[in-house]
Amino acid sequence: MAQNQPPAPPPPPAPGRSPQPSLGELVSRISENVSALVRGEIALAKAKAMRMATSSGLGAGLLGGAAVLGLFAFGLLLTMVVQLLALVMPLWAGCLIVAIILLIIAAVLAYVGLQKLKAAKADNPDPRPNLKQSVETVRTAVVAGLERGNAQ
Repeated sequence: MAQNQPPAPPPPPAPGRSPQPSLGELVSRISENVSALVRGEIALAKAKAMRMATSSGLGAGLLGGAAVLGLFAFGLLLTMVVQLLALVMPLWAGCLIVAIILLIIAAVLAYVGLQKLKAAKADNPDPRPNLKQSVETVRTAVVAGLERGNAQ
């Protein structure tokens, strides 16, 4: 992280001049201070972004690892269910029952997801009517102002 350096002290007044800085010197100092402030804010924003990216990357990696392990555990649970069903029926029938149940769940989730996506797409705002109304309001106000100005 870059360290902000304090602005340089003002130069001593020249002999024969008043101790008050001129307008040009004041504007120059203000410009330098604003530039230093902007550079400092940019450096701070960069540091915050780097810190956020590092922690977000680590969090995403950990979540990805958890998801992989969760999928393995889910597969093992499904295998257990198939083996339990195989105790009372043939193995192929247990596999078929578990597969059909999973396909039904997947179909329901897909249907609900598509409905949510369609609802979100329908809720997409269209700015054109509001923009047309705003332009018309401004146009009316300008015409009314010009008419009042010409009437005076």
